[in-house]
Amino acid sequence: MLTPKYDGFVPGKHPIDAYGAMGFRFANMSHQGSILCLPSGIYRWDAQTAADIKTSTLAAVFAETAPIDLLLVGTGLELVPLPEALRWRLRDKGISGDPMPTGAAARTYNILLNENRRVAAALIAVP
Repeated sequence: MLTPKYDGFVPGKHPIDAYGAMGFRFANMSHQGSILCLPSGIYRWDAQTAADIKTSTLAAVFAETAPIDLLLVGTGLELVPLPEALRWRLRDKGISGDPMPTGAAARTYNILLNENRRVAAALIAVP
């Protein structure tokens, strides 16, 4: 059976079923590239490397109307600290930002989502 392709947005909260090969599987769909997992749904995200993680590229997080307590940031294969400007912007919004390798971020997101926590994730695709 073929997995339908993701067209840029799927509403609702969905666990990440798989990651790797420069993409993700979730909600019975597959997507090549990075994603934002927000309370309102899963969105295509143009970030390709940790250098792309900025306040401007995370505008959808700040525009989200549902509350977010924790933003897990999958920075790729390696842990990369968040830029200071982004850390301050998250704090101003009442969001704790937690960078980690993408695999760890996806697994942690699934656990916290299952616990009905107010969590979001920004996940950079990995090989």
